[in-house]
Amino acid sequence: MVTRLRTLAFFLLASVFFGGTYVAVKAGGAYFPPLLFVAIRYDVAAVLLLGFVALTTAPADRYPRSRRDVAGVLATAVFAIGLTNALLFVGQQSTTSAVGSILFGLAPILTPVFAALLLADEGLSRRGAAGTVLGLVGVALVVGFDPAMLVGSGSQGMVLMLGGAVSSALGAVLIRRADASLSSVVQTAWALPVSAGMLHAGSALAGESFGAVVWSLPALVALGYLSVFAGAVAYIAYFGLLAEVGAIQSSLVFYVSPVFATLGGWAVLGESISTMTVAGFGVVVVGFAVIGFETLRDVVAPHLPSRSRSQRSESPTSSATRYGSEGD
Repeated sequence: MVTRLRTLAFFLLASVFFGGTYVAVKAGGAYFPPLLFVAIRYDVAAVLLLGFVALTTAPADRYPRSRRDVAGVLATAVFAIGLTNALLFVGQQSTTSAVGSILFGLAPILTPVFAALLLADEGLSRRGAAGTVLGLVGVALVVGFDPAMLVGSGSQGMVLMLGGAVSSALGAVLIRRADASLSSVVQTAWALPVSAGMLHAGSALAGESFGAVVWSLPALVALGYLSVFAGAVAYIAYFGLLAEVGAIQSSLVFYVSPVFATLGGWAVLGESISTMTVAGFGVVVVGFAVIGFETLRDVVAPHLPSRSRSQRSESPTSSATRYGSEGD
């Protein structure tokens, strides 16, 4: 029961705070060059999370001790955090919060593909394949997909956001493949300064400078939200979820975060919500329900009859779903 509640709490925290990321990135983009923005964000988040690890973790458990630990840190730093957010911050400047979050909703669709290729214990079932197709249809509806979008003006932001979704999905699977002995919090704490250094280098190569930053109250609010809530707190929740339920199920947070991104964009930035966006999101939610139904049922309905549980454990669904209930 405690494991289920913790999993649900991680899921909700990651969904809410990641949803707000798109709004804060869009709002803060008026004051920061994009790559420098995300680099400074990780400077702050790294200090917070490393301090948290120093205060709450035994000395013997604070440092990578094996190749698997190093591989887990690098997978987190380069793909799951660094490249993913570099593409998000740059691409988000030319898309709305709602569309940006929906494009990142491809992560749960792409994750089973990488998992099937790289992980032995996580695969794509027929239910998952059906959910994948529905999710793709929903994304296409939300962005009003037309093949000309990929080559027309204004399409670069969408392409970058799609690249970020690919990086996020691949990173989650590589983290699981590394199978590090470090806790998810410690692994993330070491990954953040690596990501920050990588992004500062990219910012310098892109010709960005601190002189271009416009320091103001809105800039500090956006930076604070991204560093503390969408940074340290959300990453603790998301990577804790990844460790508990696997790459496929943890990626489902990107199906829920568009709700909060869309509402936040409407409330804070005055972005409109079109009928097509609502319809597309509805289809994405159906895809989410198809892919994640059994896992969510295990999380929110722990008192189902034992016979039903037995039948579910024997059903030919993905082993990732079975993995998600092993800790109970």
